[in-house]
Amino acid sequence: MTYRMLASGLIAGFAAGLFAALLHFAFIQPALLVGELYEQGKIVHSTSAGSSASDNHLMPGHAEPATTAPATSDQPQAAPVDGHEDHAAAEGETPTWKRNTLTVLFTGLTYAAYGLFLAAGFGLVGTWGYEVTPVRGILWGLCGFLAFHLAPALGLPPELPGTIAADLRLRQIWWLSTVLATGGALAILASGRGGVLGWILAGALLAAPHGIGAPQAERFWGVAPPELGALFATRALGVALLSWLALGWLAARMWVTTPEAEHRPARA
Repeated sequence: MTYRMLASGLIAGFAAGLFAALLHFAFIQPALLVGELYEQGKIVHSTSAGSSASDNHLMPGHAEPATTAPATSDQPQAAPVDGHEDHAAAEGETPTWKRNTLTVLFTGLTYAAYGLFLAAGFGLVGTWGYEVTPVRGILWGLCGFLAFHLAPALGLPPELPGTIAADLRLRQIWWLSTVLATGGALAILASGRGGVLGWILAGALLAAPHGIGAPQAERFWGVAPPELGALFATRALGVALLSWLALGWLAARMWVTTPEAEHRPARA
């Protein structure tokens, strides 16, 4: 059982992490890099055309215009990010190749951990006679996405760099509580046990974190335009959904095809 869990969880998880990294580079990183340019002040969020220059600094959600930014440019152009390792190193920034390598490793390890959670779940329900199939694995992946991403995003959506937010520790506690509550509710619903009381308990677990409410900042503002933040959050959730579906399918397929390690007596 342990061998099967490790093979299914780690291998399938890291493979899904590589898939997630490719999606990250294609969809998330372009928006992320532009958000970092706003955070560093290299480009600024322009105000509405009808506002006067004296009122710009009073408008919430808009950064003050930089002195070097062209006044007539409404669509800022992001600086190229490839092929400038020496320039980035001179400014103390992480080189592109190193950043991308760390992204791949971090994403792979993250989904390997998710894969271990799925494999542990497969082993647990297998003792109750539940048959794991690749199709059911996709449903497990969907539940993982709901618990780890979508439910927490209802209170704490993915944020661009430079976005104002509440205290980090409070957000971490709320996120973990939401994941546990949502996962417990989905487990109760999937088991089909408990009758009406089970449905009531599952509904209470789903609603409890959002009834309490996620920690929020006292006021909202940021240096990047809200349209960019919405694009980033949407793409982050979309990539997470596709990655979790791939993880569930791969983990279930490897669970079915991976035999248990044979126990042989040790040689004297």
